[in-house]
Amino acid sequence: MKAIVTGHTKGLGAALAHNLLARGVPVMGLARSRAPELARAYPALFEEVELDLADGAALAAWLADGILKDYLDGTGAVLLLNNAGMVSPVGPLDQQDPAAVLRAVTLNVAAPLALSAAVARASGGAQRRILHISSGAGRNAYPGWSVYCGTKAALDQHARAVTLDGAPDIKICSLAPGVIDTGMQAEIRDTPEANFPMRSRFVELKETGSLVDPDECAERLVDYLLGAGFGDEVVADLRSLG
Repeated sequence: MKAIVTGHTKGLGAALAHNLLARGVPVMGLARSRAPELARAYPALFEEVELDLADGAALAAWLADGILKDYLDGTGAVLLLNNAGMVSPVGPLDQQDPAAVLRAVTLNVAAPLALSAAVARASGGAQRRILHISSGAGRNAYPGWSVYCGTKAALDQHARAVTLDGAPDIKICSLAPGVIDTGMQAEIRDTPEANFPMRSRFVELKETGSLVDPDECAERLVDYLLGAGFGDEVVADLRSLG
């Protein structure tokens, strides 16, 4: 078994990568920067690639060079954790920078869909489990978050459609992990209320200690990913899973 984790250098991605490595699962991390602490702690299990997943051309070039296929060659099972994402741009439509929209859609949608296809093609015969880190924002519309809501909804629909394809060796789930105490939450709290009218709700979550610890979330999430019931619920919420 081998795992691929995007956005592995911080927040939930770092917690997921660490949890898998601690269980003895080899991990390849894909992110714009590196995670030296993971490299020091797990030199035999951990590989990483510096790659801006919001740059579609850079991702296409990396996928074409055969590194992914070589990494997955001979493995009996593959885990793909599409974790990397961004909440910006935030604000009404007429205040959104089109270039920022393109980067967000590339990172939040194009990269996980392309990686899912690439993993499926590069690991024929292996059992594949694909986990999209989605959000309640994909299932509920929020003012100021049209890009974030739209991109997370796309992951949910992708998982539904892949399931309808009926491949017996591919399981997929688009999973909302809950509200986690990460840098993204800090970014949300720093957003002007004029751009995100629901800002006060997220400030309150922090002030009342209602945010979930990333390591605690990662433990539950990896348990689910490795469990027998993974993929039975194609679009799911970690908080409602048994």
